[in-house]
Amino acid sequence: MDKERGQSTQGMTRRDLLGGAAGLAAAGVTGLALGTAASRGPREAAAAELELKGNIHHSIPHWCFNMFGEYWDLDETCQVAKELGAESVELVGADALPTLAEYDLACAMVQIPQDPPFVRGFNNPDNHEMLIEITRDTIDAAAEYGHPNVICFTGYQYRDPENPDGGIISLEDGFANCVEGLKQVIGYAEENNVDLCIENLNSRDGSYLDTPYGELQMRGHPGYQGDKADYCMAIVRAVGSPNMKILYDLYHSQIMEGDIIRRIQEYGEHIGHIHTAGNPGRHELDGDQEINYPPIMQALVDIGYEGYVGHEFIPTRDPRDGLRAAIQLCDV
Repeated sequence: MDKERGQSTQGMTRRDLLGGAAGLAAAGVTGLALGTAASRGPREAAAAELELKGNIHHSIPHWCFNMFGEYWDLDETCQVAKELGAESVELVGADALPTLAEYDLACAMVQIPQDPPFVRGFNNPDNHEMLIEITRDTIDAAAEYGHPNVICFTGYQYRDPENPDGGIISLEDGFANCVEGLKQVIGYAEENNVDLCIENLNSRDGSYLDTPYGELQMRGHPGYQGDKADYCMAIVRAVGSPNMKILYDLYHSQIMEGDIIRRIQEYGEHIGHIHTAGNPGRHELDGDQEINYPPIMQALVDIGYEGYVGHEFIPTRDPRDGLRAAIQLCDV
């Protein structure tokens, strides 16, 4: 994926948290040659200081580190990305892309302007007209700044997410509806050299996270239809376009099915983006969680993956330290 990469956040929902303020058309870098810091730009110098190998292209999802303004605003997130040698700040909206441009950062995954983005998805045909319009607009923004990916979702299984007792969309119908809806917009993505990436989210962890605004269900998404990575991958294949990919979230997949390395090998070129976090808890990638990230990252390198790895964990301590540790751990 020899492209250039681009999203923002704020508020009480994940869309707000994922929401938007600014970003760029950063040149698509497929490797960092680590030489003397004096001969390189700030990001390359930071990578050299951390002794990064450059095989993994690290990205920082803004919402995790802007939980209701608890940590960093967009500018501070961009500054930390430069400091740690990350190449991207992601999951921000089109309004964030000019700011990323000022910092010479990519946006690995541009967020659609829906609140929240993952509840009403392509599995319900009632959403198609709205989703096609906002997805096309987001593709325009990503293409303008040279960013590679726009996110999309299956949506929840409920016909009316505000009334879960109002009926269920079957897996079969949800699958067919996703394929039908995505086929109506994938051609536009192809024309603009942008990939659509459908994300798997776990439906098993219904635990809540304490926030300054009360409890929020940030660790899982009970009711999300695309809770199995294989289901999302089948949608990707059925759409049948080189610009339709999976956003393979390793944390969510570990909860629902595991067997991550074999899936990476099977999905191959259909992987458009990767998310990490520690399980259980969706926290730092440390010794208190169960996912063994270095061999997983090596499996990505072995299949020739050149996309980004976004470290989408909810901090429990100094977020800069947690990000630095995640980047170093995953830099195989």
